Amino acid sequence: MGTLLLKNCLTIDPETGEKLLNDILIDNNRFSRISPAIENPPADCQVCEIGERYVLPGIIDCHTHLGIIEEATGKIGVDNNETSDSVTPHLRGLDAINPQDIAFVDAIRAGVTTVMTGPGSNNAVGGLNLVIKTHGTIIDQMIVRSPAGLKISLGENPMSTYGAHGKCPVTRMGITGLIRDLLMRTQDYLELKQSGKLQNRDIRLESVIPVLTGDISLRAHAHRADDIITAVRIAEEFKIKKLVIEHGTEAHLVAGYLAERNIPVAFGPMLTPRIKMELKGRNYNSVLKLTEAGVKVSLISDHPYNSIDQLRTVAGLAISEGLPQLEALKCLTIHPSEVLECHNRLGKLKEGFDADLIVFTGNPFNTMSKVMMTIINGEIVYQRD
Repeated sequence: MGTLLLKNCLTIDPETGEKLLNDILIDNNRFSRISPAIENPPADCQVCEIGERYVLPGIIDCHTHLGIIEEATGKIGVDNNETSDSVTPHLRGLDAINPQDIAFVDAIRAGVTTVMTGPGSNNAVGGLNLVIKTHGTIIDQMIVRSPAGLKISLGENPMSTYGAHGKCPVTRMGITGLIRDLLMRTQDYLELKQSGKLQNRDIRLESVIPVLTGDISLRAHAHRADDIITAVRIAEEFKIKKLVIEHGTEAHLVAGYLAERNIPVAFGPMLTPRIKMELKGRNYNSVLKLTEAGVKVSLISDHPYNSIDQLRTVAGLAISEGLPQLEALKCLTIHPSEVLECHNRLGKLKEGFDADLIVFTGNPFNTMSKVMMTIINGEIVYQRD
């Protein structure tokens, strides 16, 4: 792939919010140089005049089921919950993603260049998720990080899936009992493995080891404040270093507790109705409250429960409740890149980082502004007529 030079890009300093006019040179899928004026580009360089329009890093959605719950296919395209068993740590989201899902096109048109996607929340332990770029046809070539986390679910979903049929878990105690049992057996298994006494491999326990060793995060589906605290309790019991609260509808009620422990929240979806008890506390100003308390927040779509192309709308709602625009930008870029542990290559317009960016027709947080261009890995994958 040749080089690409974007002239006169209106960028935003992610630390200060200062607006800067820069040229951006892309080479070998990465940002090669970013400066006020780049002259004499390589002879084979494609030059695009941006015309002082806003240019931001690609948006990152750190909680979706993109490609696993396919749109417009019916039940045959729904692969997010393996409800034959409530504890399935060995399942990999990687094996269920269809890059031909039409929602990938929506993501690109909306400037969403990277997502975390993975299993759903019906199981106490759902399986392994991963981070992918949103452009490609071969899922293995779209991977940024796999696995990226192990999904557990607390609260209504596992109880209603299994308890309604008289199977475990029937209660919140049942859910946590299943999770503890898995973690305890993995501790024993890991001790045997490290001592050289292990005779037979166990695919389920092998999948949990990276959580205990700190290589991947424990990602806890939790809406209610008590379920959030239960997730923290489990992590501390088993000395799990990395915990992410997903959804966090009532996280603002325990914001100080989370901030003290440096536990981030992947917050959302925000545009759903309160269709179950756990969502009764949903409020558009929760992001502001969490941010003010010092909690690192990432905005999520939980696609398809909110459409992948609604993240900017969600950010606008948070801004309308008082969240500063710069913080909203961080919730879509820097924070999710850190939560997904891809902050050394994603989330910023920075030399050496992956060349993922969006060009807007106007202020990104103005609903009238459109995505004019999306670039992923240095390739123009969408351009508005």
